[in-house]
Amino acid sequence: MPPRKLDQEKLRSALDGQLVALDEPSYDGPASSLPDALVAAVLAAYDRGLEPERAAARQAVRYLLDRLATAAPGRTVEVRVPPYAAVQAVEGPRHTRGTPPNVVEMDGRTWMELALGRLTWAEAMAKNLVSASGSRADLSEHLPLQPR
Repeated sequence: MPPRKLDQEKLRSALDGQLVALDEPSYDGPASSLPDALVAAVLAAYDRGLEPERAAARQAVRYLLDRLATAAPGRTVEVRVPPYAAVQAVEGPRHTRGTPPNVVEMDGRTWMELALGRLTWAEAMAKNLVSASGSRADLSEHLPLQPR
């Protein structure tokens, strides 16, 4: 499944909303850097002890989930980050109906930190930040995501 096409207007709106909440100036960089700037702004909110703007967190999580699906294509593991998004990834036996046998679920902050290497899979599991069920639900070989 190809990744979702990024809606530049939604990304910019979400990023500017997050920057305003952080008392930062609006984004004036290139459109190609919008997704990474949005991820950085959401992480800055978390780092300051703030709850990120919902639209910003949703767009940032979806962007990083799409990068996982592109880097590890397949339908063996369903990665869920409620309430924002879910993707199927990792090559192997295909799941077709009902609850998938391999499910990974976590919150948005945990997903972003795992995706960017700020948190390792082992650390997240040890801290019970990730719920992983199934024999193929270990994402450690796919994380952190490689820079694009």
